[in-house]
Amino acid sequence: MNIFTKISSLLLQIAVSTLYALSTVSYASPQVSVLPDSLILKEWKVPWEGLPRDPHVDNQQQVWFCGQAGNYIGRFNPTNKEFKQFEVPEGTHPHNLIVDNQDQIWYAGNRNAHIGRMNPEDGKIHQYAMPEGVNDPHTLVFNREGNIWFTAQQSNRIGLLNVSTGRVQIATPQTSNARPYGIKVDQQDRPWVALFGTNKLAWVDPKTMAVTEVSLPRSKARPRRLEIDPTGNIWYVDYPEGYIGRYIPRTKRFKEWKVPYENPRPYGTALDDKGQLWIADTGATPNIIFAFDTKTEKFTSQTTVPSGGNIRYMYFNNKDGSFWFGVDTGYLDQGIPKS
Repeated sequence: MNIFTKISSLLLQIAVSTLYALSTVSYASPQVSVLPDSLILKEWKVPWEGLPRDPHVDNQQQVWFCGQAGNYIGRFNPTNKEFKQFEVPEGTHPHNLIVDNQDQIWYAGNRNAHIGRMNPEDGKIHQYAMPEGVNDPHTLVFNREGNIWFTAQQSNRIGLLNVSTGRVQIATPQTSNARPYGIKVDQQDRPWVALFGTNKLAWVDPKTMAVTEVSLPRSKARPRRLEIDPTGNIWYVDYPEGYIGRYIPRTKRFKEWKVPYENPRPYGTALDDKGQLWIADTGATPNIIFAFDTKTEKFTSQTTVPSGGNIRYMYFNNKDGSFWFGVDTGYLDQGIPKS
């Protein structure tokens, strides 16, 4: 084989590889026009300082949230508009919380290496200590058995807490400084994680605790939050580059859409029961909440948040179809889709 034949063969291989790569990802043109406002927002000023965030609704439709900077857990009753504060151990700085079927409150002790269970009746707390090397529980989610998968961003770990025994199992991404961040559980009871320190998603095998990493199409992408739809598709937000994306595990295909705003920074997300993905754009001041229809693949709504501040996390309440979020400026908000 002469040198020209070798070059031709190499160029053909490159072309084939490029065509294959392009076949697994597609990009949609961004929408640039102002969208209709299809969201009713209700806001309540939290009576204490401390970065209210990461709400969750219990069986009585009361809203629990973290006061991360203020080192407390808060409860809001939407019926009588009353707030109540609950103490947590000094130095906890709760980052995220979830509520189980018995209305027990589980929170991530982000600064003192524990996950706590709080009794809502008397505020008593039981602490579950993290193993060595896991210092910062970050975001929590229940599996089918009611055990808790969690991320530890700076520790670069993904964990599973058995709520009955207190046993903690740990999985480590292959990528160093991957920064496991947002986490959700799919229909196969597997946790999917946004690796904010790299351009990857990951999932963990619950039986072996093995981590499988999935690279996003763009090397500069940094996924921060994710949602999983009823068909098992993974929806993620790329924070620094301003995209939302869909990954189909079955086909291993991606598709991405640019958030239709100048210098968008998509952060908090909620996927509702009508297939609307609600996204907080923290690149805008005040923040804007966009709606993206996952069926038509179009942005359908944009709403400016009156209180300003960043929206880091959203919670969809399947009892009434609304979603809740905290705002850095000290507000607790409820978003109610107009239709």
